[in-house]
Amino acid sequence: MGSRQEHRPPFPERTVTTYHDGPLGRMRSRAVGDVRPGTPEVALVQGMGVSDYLLPGLAAFGRWTRAHLVELPGFAGSGDPPHELDVPEFGRCVAGWLSARELGPVILAGHSSGTQVAARAALGRPDVAGVVLASPTVDPVARGLVRLFVHWQLDGRREPPGLSASHRPEWKRAGLRRLFHTARVHLDDVLEDSVARLRVPLLIIRGRDDRIGTAGWGRHLAGLVPDGEYVEVAGAHTFPWLDPEAWSEPVRGFVGRVVGGQPGPRRS
Repeated sequence: MGSRQEHRPPFPERTVTTYHDGPLGRMRSRAVGDVRPGTPEVALVQGMGVSDYLLPGLAAFGRWTRAHLVELPGFAGSGDPPHELDVPEFGRCVAGWLSARELGPVILAGHSSGTQVAARAALGRPDVAGVVLASPTVDPVARGLVRLFVHWQLDGRREPPGLSASHRPEWKRAGLRRLFHTARVHLDDVLEDSVARLRVPLLIIRGRDDRIGTAGWGRHLAGLVPDGEYVEVAGAHTFPWLDPEAWSEPVRGFVGRVVGGQPGPRRS
């Protein structure tokens, strides 16, 4: 049998790269799209150790607003931190980036482990109008290094071919020691605790074939805030790589409800 054809979604033709020097390290961000009056910008926090895989999905947001991919110290194109960071420190890095950029009302989003960082960064910030957590981690069913690895392997069978190959340069840049540390500190962080403290609308997005996070846990997270919404889209944990447009309309609808002050549906 031949191998499946490698999947590679289209990347944005042009990004605008900027850097922010914070106390915990230099942070690179890449932006697409244009500012649209009345439409909040989107700031998207990278996943665990990797960032480039989110550029196609970022481009989908860039068709209706300006969207930023925020990279954490120690990963992707950002600088090294003064020490290995934990999730609260990553959250402070993103909060510092938001303060420096002064984007006004913003939708703060994260994918995978970036959901934990985004939820931390959003706490107590009046400039965050809403939070989007896509493929949130870490579901209680996958807590523990062995269990997380097993669920990651199971999910990998449902991801399109080519995803891991796209990650390798960024994995190499981070190194095994930093990646192991990052996995451990994210396992130590309980996302539910941060979500329960949010005071802004929340959208949870999950791929139907995700084997790292369950539907039940996603619905539970959405129910922890007064205005929480849960939706499912096609794909596994890294659904924006399979279909970069998959989250565009749910997020755009969420933004419209946030701006219009209308509560969204509680479930999907």
